[in-house]
Amino acid sequence: MAPPRCLCAICTCGSDYLPYDTVRRPFRVQEEYKPKTGERELGTTYQKDYNAHKIQPVTLVRPLERKHTMGGKLDTIPTYQDDYRSWEVQRREPSKVDHIYHPPTEKFGNPTTFQDDFAPRELNPRQSYKPPCMAKLSDVPFDSTTSHRTSYIAHQLAPKFVKLKEEYRPNNQPFEDLTTHRSDFKGLAGPLAKSCKPEKAKVISNAHFNGVTEFQDRFQPWLVSLPEVRKTKEYIPPPGSMDFNSTSHLDYVKHEISPAVPIRPISNPRITNAPFQGNTTMKEDFKAWDICQQEIIKKQQEIPKPTGKFYDLTTFKSHYIPHQIIPAQSFKPVQVILPNPAHFQDETMYRTEYTPKKQEMCPANYPSPPGYVYVNTDCHGHKFFRQLTPEFCELNSNQIPKEVAVVS
Repeated sequence: MAPPRCLCAICTCGSDYLPYDTVRRPFRVQEEYKPKTGERELGTTYQKDYNAHKIQPVTLVRPLERKHTMGGKLDTIPTYQDDYRSWEVQRREPSKVDHIYHPPTEKFGNPTTFQDDFAPRELNPRQSYKPPCMAKLSDVPFDSTTSHRTSYIAHQLAPKFVKLKEEYRPNNQPFEDLTTHRSDFKGLAGPLAKSCKPEKAKVISNAHFNGVTEFQDRFQPWLVSLPEVRKTKEYIPPPGSMDFNSTSHLDYVKHEISPAVPIRPISNPRITNAPFQGNTTMKEDFKAWDICQQEIIKKQQEIPKPTGKFYDLTTFKSHYIPHQIIPAQSFKPVQVILPNPAHFQDETMYRTEYTPKKQEMCPANYPSPPGYVYVNTDCHGHKFFRQLTPEFCELNSNQIPKEVAVVS
């Protein structure tokens, strides 16, 4: 069924509009990637212009702490407590005038200005100028052709430039991992930092305290019932000796038993009408003893429990009126997803240019690191190793390789 079409008049924009020829922007061709030749210079101005200086420990500018102590006895009576004198204060009488409210006996009969000026009028609904909907549904099937579908020209896309994956070529030169911290660090044993925390002096006095506290002055003893302590009964062993002999132990006769030969059971066993003999020595010799359950020793509650039925009717339950819920109609159109026949290109620059590298393990994880020689261990538990590198020994043949600290 075709939707209703709107018949609109030609406007000034439709009559005066002149279409112009649109020019397509030129497409930028991606240039081919060409790697640069030559070696990369990794030297910096910091390495060339850096001059090593000898560093001395900083001298403390803070003066020494001086403790001022006095041998005199401390007077704990303040001047306010010594010079204060309590005065008798007289209470002032209130100067409020007694005013007794007397409600009026006559009825209030003065109308308001709104009551005087208001004139009730009848409500006249406004006339609607909306034309009546006389649209007639068409029987012609809906034509879904648009100007975009008729005028669209499918152009063939140029092939996308794909960068070839280069083969990884490792560098022949050794990796210079000597940092400024390794070259300039010297493990100098310095003194430990002194604590600035003052010493805690305990004030101990053997004199007896004769004062009275506020808790002792205002405390009122309350009668509290002591908890009842239940005494455990003494264990009295039963008289006589215990007989450990059972009927199975006395009447058992040991027989020589040969291994049983497997016999196939009969498929249709014959059913006998004889009663089943289910008496056992346990049933014949068992004697049921009367067991008295011990009563629960429970302390009586001092607060009495409430009696009567709990009145749980709230104002919300009494005034609530249930209404029938009408679900709202959804005007959301049905979403139709058309599958794209083109193949998704999921290749990225990271996938094409990524080169996996071997993960090297830290030499500190080995008990004896390969390529290092143990030197000594300091007082803090740090082990020092000396690195053995042939290139390093050729360059510095007269110098001793520096030590590397490894935390144990």
